[in-house]
Amino acid sequence: MIFTTNKVSNAYWKVSIDNPPINLFDTDFSRQLMVLMDEMEANENLQVVVFETANPDFFVAHVELLHANDFPKGTGKTGLSIAWPDIAKRIEQAPFVSIASIRGRARGLGSEFIQAFDIRFASKEKAFFAQPEIGIGAFPGGGGLERLHLLTGKARALEIILSGDDYNAGLAAQYGWVNRAIPDAELDGFTDRFAARIASFDKQAIASVKAIMNRNATLPVNEHIMDTQTQFFAALQWKEARERIKMLFEKGLQQNSDVELNLGKYL
Repeated sequence: MIFTTNKVSNAYWKVSIDNPPINLFDTDFSRQLMVLMDEMEANENLQVVVFETANPDFFVAHVELLHANDFPKGTGKTGLSIAWPDIAKRIEQAPFVSIASIRGRARGLGSEFIQAFDIRFASKEKAFFAQPEIGIGAFPGGGGLERLHLLTGKARALEIILSGDDYNAGLAAQYGWVNRAIPDAELDGFTDRFAARIASFDKQAIASVKAIMNRNATLPVNEHIMDTQTQFFAALQWKEARERIKMLFEKGLQQNSDVELNLGKYL
């Protein structure tokens, strides 16, 4: 199982991600995440969920590129026809609070994964972030073009996406990509206390806060999300993109390698 759930209480769950060797967002990840999402939505008592990683070097590395077109398809609960955009919107609209407690790399779809969450805390020493798609001749296709600027502002989102570089947790917090960069030794305790505090409040109030804030926010619309997804999959077939991806695989992409640890350097 990629996702292990620790039900701390009826109101508070912790989910650990473990998809060796580098926590790729692959088809199994997507399918199991759909099952987990169904379980969380069906629990009327759930008020807060914390996602963390079992791999201190990788939170979610990025999308699995060799089989990117094999992700589950079919109209989801939000009307979106590809699994990840549907799950992302369900996370945004869920009546419970979603928190990412981040160690390791969250790049590409890993970064877009946490952008769908309500709150993000990161290890000051061990968390790194990137939207590296420009370095493979493409662009973010999993929500980064729709959500990142809502967190950072347009100019900083453009800096992040057009540089394709790695950003440490301190700068990510300064930019608004994450809420806080917390010393690694304190991250687990801080996140646990914060989540337990939310779990002590009333679910109706929590759900109302999210629903009203979402109503007043500029959330991505389905048509834009699907258009970006379509263009992203097409971009992976561009001649320049195929050449860049091939070169990165030859150097160790999608392996537990220096390329994955320091991807920005190799793009």
